[in-house]
Amino acid sequence: MKTGHYALPRLSFRFIPIWRRHFLVWKKVAATSIIGHLADPIIYLLGLGYGLGSLLPELGGTSYMVFLAAGTVCYGTMNSASFEALYSGFSRMHEQRTWDAILNTPVTLDDVVLAEILWAASKSLLSGAAVLLVIWLLGLSHSPLTLWLIPLALLVGLCFAAIGLIMTALAPSYDFFMYYFTLVITPMMLLCGVFFPVTQLPPVWQTVSAVLPLTHAVDIARPLMNGTLPPGVLLHAGVLFGYAVAGFYVSMVLFRRRLSQ
Repeated sequence: MKTGHYALPRLSFRFIPIWRRHFLVWKKVAATSIIGHLADPIIYLLGLGYGLGSLLPELGGTSYMVFLAAGTVCYGTMNSASFEALYSGFSRMHEQRTWDAILNTPVTLDDVVLAEILWAASKSLLSGAAVLLVIWLLGLSHSPLTLWLIPLALLVGLCFAAIGLIMTALAPSYDFFMYYFTLVITPMMLLCGVFFPVTQLPPVWQTVSAVLPLTHAVDIARPLMNGTLPPGVLLHAGVLFGYAVAGFYVSMVLFRRRLSQ
């Protein structure tokens, strides 16, 4: 192992042209991309919200539709960032060799990885804002505090983009990502309070849920949907930011090792 693999990232503003390059490419397929990322969370929101919502009592003093809407914002943002960091990121790194071309210019791998995280977070921000717009159009919340869901979507995007890039750095092929979605993303969606309160879980699973990043995102979003400030918001935001920083560093180390071989 070379000690240089573990050096702290050297950040610069050279990530901006890379981010802009990703944006210009995405503009060509923007409409289909937006529809694809919105369809899944909106189907969950409308299908489960109206379907189960007619059978379930109020949860936490709100309708099940409102309860689910907060989780859907976080879930949709997580999914968008994860798909971009995994599938699109892997395509640029391995299949299209876009990274190789970029690294022949005066930029470093640190700039490339940072640009990937910020680009995935930018797309997740768009997804979160679009789901929030649907929530407003349905009249599920009229509180000005729901505007804080927009920066929350960006923070969630940074978190899951960084974690997703760890998987991208390890992946030998696209098939590898199915393990991540099946063993990490789906269980997280079920354990972190998106569809039902975490308090309904057995104690051991509540403990597991408490350390998962999606739980902290939902714990911020749900009070905002109800027009109240989230208790412990700085702790929850700090956990999400900590996951983002740790994920960035770990993915950076893994990419250095992979691309040096």
